[in-house]
Amino acid sequence: MRGTFLFLGTGASTGIPRIGCSCPVCTSTSPFNKRLRPSGLVHVKGKSLLLDVGPDFYTQAIKYKINRLDGLLLTHTHYDHIAGIDELRIFYVLQNKPFPCLLSKESYEDLKKRYDYFFEPPTEAGSLSAQLEFQILEKDVGGTEFLGIQVHYFSYSQGGMKVTGFRIGDFGYVSDIRNYDESIFQELKGVRTLVLSALMQEPTKLHFSFEEAVVFSRRAGAQKTWLTHLAHFTDHEQGNALLPPEVRLAYDGLILEFNYAAT
Repeated sequence: MRGTFLFLGTGASTGIPRIGCSCPVCTSTSPFNKRLRPSGLVHVKGKSLLLDVGPDFYTQAIKYKINRLDGLLLTHTHYDHIAGIDELRIFYVLQNKPFPCLLSKESYEDLKKRYDYFFEPPTEAGSLSAQLEFQILEKDVGGTEFLGIQVHYFSYSQGGMKVTGFRIGDFGYVSDIRNYDESIFQELKGVRTLVLSALMQEPTKLHFSFEEAVVFSRRAGAQKTWLTHLAHFTDHEQGNALLPPEVRLAYDGLILEFNYAAT
């Protein structure tokens, strides 16, 4: 069975163009250098699953005509990955049921602090906010069924925050990775298409460099790796020129195919 993944956004936390910046990338006319905040859409088994829901989600939903969503896979709770979460209320209205969300226990607890009104007892006024149904991942690594889809998950960290990576079939999504245990490569064994975050050519405290991403990709054994969460320091064509053929810079609107087989 085939599935697809659509890059809704491939930019770093500020997006590209960045506010107040007149660098060559931010002023570029190339559509490959226009990057909304990181997010993606998985289509598999007749379901549409959103991967993260950042501050650009409204724009992304209109641009890519997202008229139906079945659930959300949340990697972590940094602003650029959750700031659009209240926009999910429209799917509660359209589909007349709470919107399913798969996330770690740590992310769940953080959402309770940031969006306390999600967790208040339902009232007539409460229908004006997102109505979410949470499926919590109690462990750091494992597998679960989410809306009839087999999802494998694993954990790593970025700046002290726990982040969840997801695997569906031979597709892997690993965003905002900096520190990880060597066991992660066992969890990624068999992944052929990998989405991996790498901010720019040089390493930073919170993100891989391009070189580190290439090393990680090869250790994971991916046939093709697409880099996301890109800063405004790298032009699309110039960045690709620095990378081996099996590792490419992703861009907004790119669609990947993968194989899905429930285990």
